[in-house]
Amino acid sequence: MTAALHIHQLNKHFANGKHALRDINLTVQSGEMVALIGASGSGKSTLLRHVAGLVVADAASDSLIEVDGRCVQQGGRIHSDIRKVRSQVGFVFQQFNLVDRLPVLMNVLVGLLHRTPRWRGWLRMFKPHERALALEALGRVGIAECHAQRASTLSGGQQQRAAIARTLVQGAKVVLADEPIASLDPESSRKVMDILARINREDRCTVIVSLHQVDVAIKYCPRVVALHHGQVVYDGPSAALTPALLRSLYGVHADEILSDAAASPAAPVAAPMPAPHWSPAMVQAA
Repeated sequence: MTAALHIHQLNKHFANGKHALRDINLTVQSGEMVALIGASGSGKSTLLRHVAGLVVADAASDSLIEVDGRCVQQGGRIHSDIRKVRSQVGFVFQQFNLVDRLPVLMNVLVGLLHRTPRWRGWLRMFKPHERALALEALGRVGIAECHAQRASTLSGGQQQRAAIARTLVQGAKVVLADEPIASLDPESSRKVMDILARINREDRCTVIVSLHQVDVAIKYCPRVVALHHGQVVYDGPSAALTPALLRSLYGVHADEILSDAAASPAAPVAAPMPAPHWSPAMVQAA
């Protein structure tokens, strides 16, 4: 079976000389939910941006990144077919990346642009079945009632859920979430993580999420990849990540990722939200 993600010998130096990623070798199977953990500056965001083809690895290196068997970049060069590969990769950013002045529904419909004629995208001319798909996605993340609001009027948690709805409309096989709960309150964080876990379970898509909180990683992700100074220092079951092991891996930096760990047992993941039924008239109105 083709792996959802394959990374071979990934190295990245920045212009200031910092060695941001060091000899990263990683394989993620289809349908896995994997957490990337590490202190600030450990390379989590840089790694995800390489996977999405937003950042290129060191030139003339032996690096290779493949998503679903298709090349993203190799030897420090982005593959010529990157647009098709990116269409299968949904990216959930820490700062949401919504267009504030546009309605929520239109922000979600952006996920269809990769398979929509450019002129229709420019004119925002989406077909009724496409609008229905976006409304369904908003229903799955629990904010269908907000579809007509400007994105800027939503709370941070609602904006992040709209960003996840965009990846659902996109039909992404791999979802990369870069610190998706870093700026959210605890209740909004729980809702966002519940949704990511649910789409992993129900849609069988691969989810790779970078997290600052080790307790959240243990609760939601069966597998954890820990980064430290750009290197993979642990790749295995989250259940084995005891405070003692983390201190042996990170030393004094362990306090940064253990500081928010919850002492109480993890609450169960919320049940799926029922999707609303949208009549043709309602879709047209949206």
